[in-house]
Amino acid sequence: MVKSTHKGGRAKTRHSLSKKPRQRGRPTVNKMLQKFEPGDRVHIAIDPSVHKGMPHRRFNGKTGEVIGKRGSSYIVKVRNILAWRQVIVHPAHLKKAA
Repeated sequence: MVKSTHKGGRAKTRHSLSKKPRQRGRPTVNKMLQKFEPGDRVHIAIDPSVHKGMPHRRFNGKTGEVIGKRGSSYIVKVRNILAWRQVIVHPAHLKKAA
């Protein structure tokens, strides 16, 4: 029998989408209710305990610009190799860039 590799959305993320032991659990309410304006620069830092609005793992650690809002999430313009992508991200996965 041929072994097939798993190709789910969180495949190969054993270490990249895990928290340190003392940071485990749900994030604070302030983290969930962050406000961003169009034009703000943000870092995408995936919080593995929040599944809602989680971007693909290739965008983890990228910096982008908020374009607009869709529901409770934000549309972020991010550079992906040679093209610009629009990623829909929940505010729990965003940090304000200085």
